[in-house]
Amino acid sequence: MPAKAKPAFAHRLLAWWDVHGRHDLPWQHPRTPYRVWISEIMLQQTQVGTVIPYFKRWIRDFPNVPALAAASLDDVLSHWSGLGYYARARNLHRAAIQCVNEHGADLPLGAEALSALPGIGLSTANAIVSLSTDAPKPVLDGNVRRVLARHSAIEGWTGQAAVQKRLWAEAEARLPTDRGADYTQAVMDLGATLCTRSKPGCEQCPVRTDCRGLAAGKVSQLPSAKPATRVSDRTLDMLILRDERGRVLLEKRPPAGIWGGLWCLPEGNDLSAIETRLGMVAVRPAPLPAFEHRLSHVRMTIRPILADGAEATQVQCPPSRGWFDRQQLPQLGLPKPVTALLTRLHDGEFD
Repeated sequence: MPAKAKPAFAHRLLAWWDVHGRHDLPWQHPRTPYRVWISEIMLQQTQVGTVIPYFKRWIRDFPNVPALAAASLDDVLSHWSGLGYYARARNLHRAAIQCVNEHGADLPLGAEALSALPGIGLSTANAIVSLSTDAPKPVLDGNVRRVLARHSAIEGWTGQAAVQKRLWAEAEARLPTDRGADYTQAVMDLGATLCTRSKPGCEQCPVRTDCRGLAAGKVSQLPSAKPATRVSDRTLDMLILRDERGRVLLEKRPPAGIWGGLWCLPEGNDLSAIETRLGMVAVRPAPLPAFEHRLSHVRMTIRPILADGAEATQVQCPPSRGWFDRQQLPQLGLPKPVTALLTRLHDGEFD
C-alpha cells in the first residue's frame, strides 16, 4: 500500500465507524484508563457479548485500582468464574497491587510503564493509552491483525516475529493525526463486525477498494492459520463429597497451572487416591455420567463421583481445603465444570 494512501485508510475507517461503529459499550461511558484496562483484558479470547455482564459486575464491586488491590484473590477469581484463562484475573490483581505500591494507586499512562505491569503487552498498553487519552497509538489485537493481514496481503501466522514486525509497521503507518481513541475502536470494530474470521462482509467494508487480499481472492486464506497446538488427553475423577450438614468439600488449587488459585472438587486419578489424600472413606460412592471439558491444550474427561463422608469430621482442613454450603459458593472462584456439577447437585438432579 503506497505510503501516501495510508492516511486515507484512517479517514475512510472513521467515516464508517461514525455511522456503523459500536458507541455504547459499557466501558466507553466513561472511558477511563481503569475501565479500558479491565475491558481490554476481559476481551482477550472472549466475545463482547460474554464480557459485558462480567464487566458490569466487576466495575460495581471493584470500581477502581485501590478497590481491586484491596480485594482478596478469592473474591477476584469469583468475579472471573466462567470467563476462562484465569491467569488474566490473577494478573489484574497483581497489577493493581503493584500500581498501589509504585504508581500512587492509579494506572500509569505511559505505554512503557503499562507494559511493565503483569498481563499487559505492548498492544494492550497502547490501547489503554489511546482509548483513554485520545492519542493515536498502534494496536495489534487479534481483530486488528486480521484486518491488516488481509488489507496488505501479509501471509504467514500472525504470531511469527517476522509477520508481527510487518503488521506493526502497517499499524503505525495507518494512524491518523487525531481522533486516536475513535480510530483504535474503529479498527477493532472493523475486525469484530465485518472483517471476521469466517464469512467476512467485504461488500460493506469501508476500505475494500484497496484491500490487496480481496483483490487477490485470498481473504479466506488470510491470515494464515496458527500451527496446530498439541492437545493432550487427561482423565480424572472428581469427588462430590457431602458432610452431615449437606456442605461440599472443596480444595484450592495451586496458584499456577490449570485452574490456578480456584476452588475445585477433590480430584485425582481414581477414588482411592482421593480418599487416601483426604484421610477418609466415601460412603456409597455413586459414579455419575462422565463428560468432556475442553481447554486450549487439554481434552479432559471428568468422571464425577457422588458420596457422603463417613469420616467427614476427620478430614483435615488446612487453608487450602474446606466445607462450603450453597450460600458461600458465589464468593468463590470455581472452574466452569465444578460450577456446573454443584448447580446440578443443588438443583436435586443427583438425588
